[in-house]
Amino acid sequence: MKILNEIISKNNSTLLGVGPMSLNCVNATIELANENNIPLMMIASRRQIDSKKMGGGYVNNWSTEDFSSYVKLNDKKSKIILSRDHGGPYQNNQEYEKKLTLKDAMKSAKDSFEVDIVNNFKIIHIDPSIDPTGNLNTEIILERLKELYVFCMETAKKNNKNIAIEIGTEEQSGGTNTLEELEYSLNEITKFCNSNNFEKPLFIVVQTGTKVMETKNIGIFKGISEEFEKSRIPSLIALCEKYKINVKQHNTDYLDNNFLKKHPSFKIHAANVAPEYGVAETLKLFEIMEDYNLSKLKNEFIEICVSSNKWKKWVIENKKINDYQRALICGHYTFSTSSFVNIKKKILNEIKINQEEFDDILKKAVKQSIYRYIKCFNLISA
Repeated sequence: MKILNEIISKNNSTLLGVGPMSLNCVNATIELANENNIPLMMIASRRQIDSKKMGGGYVNNWSTEDFSSYVKLNDKKSKIILSRDHGGPYQNNQEYEKKLTLKDAMKSAKDSFEVDIVNNFKIIHIDPSIDPTGNLNTEIILERLKELYVFCMETAKKNNKNIAIEIGTEEQSGGTNTLEELEYSLNEITKFCNSNNFEKPLFIVVQTGTKVMETKNIGIFKGISEEFEKSRIPSLIALCEKYKINVKQHNTDYLDNNFLKKHPSFKIHAANVAPEYGVAETLKLFEIMEDYNLSKLKNEFIEICVSSNKWKKWVIENKKINDYQRALICGHYTFSTSSFVNIKKKILNEIKINQEEFDDILKKAVKQSIYRYIKCFNLISA
């Protein structure tokens, strides 16, 4: 990943990780990377895309194998960096539903990582921060992280693949790490890598005060640069630089342009954005249905979204929202379901355009949303 470090330092840029929320989002990302001749990380969670053995994921019903093949075929300039986001035990819903033991969940995570690596994922995010018991502390998380780190590095070597590791030891909270917590993790990982002759992680996920809920960022700073600069976060970032590990920010969605433009100077080396792109596509879909007075189809779409219950995890506790808002939050989860495919066919029939034209309209909306980050992160010249 030498080229990524060069872009960060040479261009004073923040690298962008794009969540592959839908087929249109994947195509938008590939097109932007190729049109602008820039690398973009495509960060797939295990719920979005997983191995054939695990049954694939909700994005275009793709398996890891099929997703990788699709990107390779369409990424003509090889600008997309396939990246696993939140890989680890219990990160696939099936591991919860089947009530797997820790041993079996770790085995499942390893199987998933192996398929990632064989299928040319270049950045592997190891995140062992979930456990059904909730009984996790830093020591336990680091122990699991190290076991998975060894597995990934040995699997890459066995298959003659080059990978980089991203580590995270907790879910995004909307707050910040303490200096003591972060230094302990950095020190432990550095000692571990040195003793095993492994490359240190390319990224560590740092709690930088961001958290996405509904269609906004409810983190402690809410995009206020002055508060960010006065917080402990610059010291956290400096600590990572001391250990020569790049800072990755998750939950970057919905921050305003002025705040985003300061990310390179803040030394936030990379940032992930995902739900915002799904919402951008769903919003455009609603606009089309409203423009053509397709209220019946709009209500059908809202009904399948609400009944999916995928919106529940994104709603602020004790907050009351209406069904339209629920659908806006989670519409992208339904795009590959047979119910939505049927609604889409009816929309095409009503507005008299073909599927390619329709998808181009939706894709353009997603491209505009992604482009905002590319511009703000100084990945292209103004």
